Amino acid sequence: MTEIVKTLALIRKQIRSFTVPIVTSVAYQNDPYKVLISCLLSLRTKDSTTAQVSRELFKVAHSPKKMIQLPLSRLKKIIYPVGFYRNKARTLIGVSKRIVDDFNGKVPDTLEDLLSLKGVGRKTANLVLGLAFHKPAICVDIHVHRIPNRLGWIRTKEPFESELALQRIVPGRLWIELNTLLVTFGQNICVPVSPLCSKCFVYARCKRIGVKQWR
Repeated sequence: MTEIVKTLALIRKQIRSFTVPIVTSVAYQNDPYKVLISCLLSLRTKDSTTAQVSRELFKVAHSPKKMIQLPLSRLKKIIYPVGFYRNKARTLIGVSKRIVDDFNGKVPDTLEDLLSLKGVGRKTANLVLGLAFHKPAICVDIHVHRIPNRLGWIRTKEPFESELALQRIVPGRLWIELNTLLVTFGQNICVPVSPLCSKCFVYARCKRIGVKQWR
C-alpha cells in the first residue's frame, strides 16, 4: 500500500501541468446535477467536446426541472456534437424526470438510488458519489482499469473486478481522487498505445504489463 501511495504522489506531481477531466472541473461548482449530466454526456465523447456542450446546455437547463421543460428536439440540437446524442437526449430527460418525481428534484446520494436511474451505470454513479457528494468511491473507467493493470498492482479483466481489487489496496482517503489522477495521467502520459514511458515519473515503478512499444 505504501508503494501505491508513493506512485500516486508521483503521478499527482506529473499531472500538475495538464488539464483535469471535464467532470472534475464541473465538480468544482458543487452542483451534483451538473456533475451527473456532464458525466452522462462524456460517455464515448472527447473531453473538449463534453466541456463545450455542457456549457451550452447549462445555459438553458441547469436543473432537473429546466431539463424536462426543454423540448427533446432542442435538446438534441444542443448536444448534437457528443456521441450517441439521440440516446443521450432521451437519457437526460428520463433521468431528470425521475429526479423530480422520485427524489424531490435532488440527485440521490446513494449508489443504489443512482443505479436505479435508467442510463446511469456503476462508473457514473461512483463518480457522482465521489466528486459531487465527497463519499469514498472508486470510479473505474478505461484508464482506471488499464493503468493499475499495466503497473502490476492488479490483474483483472473487467472494470467491476478492478473496482473491487482497487478497494482492497488503495487507501480510502485516495478513492475519490484516484479517477482524476489516473484519467489525467492516462490521457497525457500513460496512453493506451505507445505510452510516453520516457517522460513518465513512475517508469521505475511500473512493470509495463501489456506494453509492446513505448516512446
